[in-house]
Amino acid sequence: MSSDIETIVIGAGVIGLAAGRALAEAGQEVLVLEQAALVGSEISARNSEVIHAGLYYPPGSLKARFCVEGRKALYQFCRENGVIANRCGKLVVATQESEVPKLEALAENAKANGIRDPVLLSGAEARSLEPALACEAALLSPSTGVVDSHGFMQALEGHITSKAGQIVLNTRVTGATPRSGSGFELAIESDGAAGHITCDRLVNAAGLGASEIGAYLHLEGDYRPPQTYPAKGHYYQVTGPVPFRHLIYPLPEGAWLGLHLTFDCGGKAKLGPDLEWVESIDYAFDDSDGARLATFSREARRYWPSLPAGALAPDYTGIRPKIYRKEEPAADFAIHGPETHGLPNFVGLYGIESPGLTSSLAIGSYLAELLSVRSPSCS
Repeated sequence: MSSDIETIVIGAGVIGLAAGRALAEAGQEVLVLEQAALVGSEISARNSEVIHAGLYYPPGSLKARFCVEGRKALYQFCRENGVIANRCGKLVVATQESEVPKLEALAENAKANGIRDPVLLSGAEARSLEPALACEAALLSPSTGVVDSHGFMQALEGHITSKAGQIVLNTRVTGATPRSGSGFELAIESDGAAGHITCDRLVNAAGLGASEIGAYLHLEGDYRPPQTYPAKGHYYQVTGPVPFRHLIYPLPEGAWLGLHLTFDCGGKAKLGPDLEWVESIDYAFDDSDGARLATFSREARRYWPSLPAGALAPDYTGIRPKIYRKEEPAADFAIHGPETHGLPNFVGLYGIESPGLTSSLAIGSYLAELLSVRSPSCS
């Protein structure tokens, strides 16, 4: 029985778009379905837009592999497609002498991930680069940068449509069933109308909704898709001048990278995100009693003691699709192909949070391999 289309990707965030691009360039007829009215309007539009070097992730993990591969591919893609990217570099700082061993361990972890350019600096050396900085030592990561994530997603969209792929917005997947023999049938709602569509290959890149989509398939045996636990992060805009040229990060606390100072490609500075485990998807900025602002100000002054009073203004929030609970060890990316769940021609992606933006092109190429189609370069 023939299908309506060869490959469907559920979700038009940066991961779904990168997957659609890789599959379309591998010769597949691709349809990307997105429930929102815009591509990349949730996780992909509500982050720090940082191009990570790969300092933090356990050696051998998918996060380490795809971050390192994806960073190189992302810079190349931006050069070739006119997307703005600023390789501004980052300083990870130890603000107390007791933190220096942890900073040194981070430098060793980066080496284990194949990253050769980070440099350990004394406090004096770090202040020679950033005079307003307060720290005992720092790790300079020259290959860290920021990218115009919206421009990047627009370029990916252009690659998909130039290969005769399609992106359909305002279309929600409400069910998914393996077809007898092979392929899939999806139940969809588009602009209020219900319908069905069939495909030979299926990629679940639905982000915060990926666990729900994965559960629709009712796979046999003991396999269950990972559960998603949303975690909210708030960002404050820094108003007025900022005396830094590099991104400034405190040392990480577990999987949380701390309240860091970053810039977008237009030079707008922001602090965040924090980490708040939530029960539902809600992008409201909550600081009714001023406690959040006080925490941001206090944490930022650990490395920026001259932060002016009144310089922080509420900006936006984002929600990350974590696949572990509060207090549990951080999980790696979960990319489940047929070898995991036993269903041919289906790949589910769960817990693709940071460094998902950096990793997106590498993940797209990997998906093309998992689905047994010719894999293009991830550049």
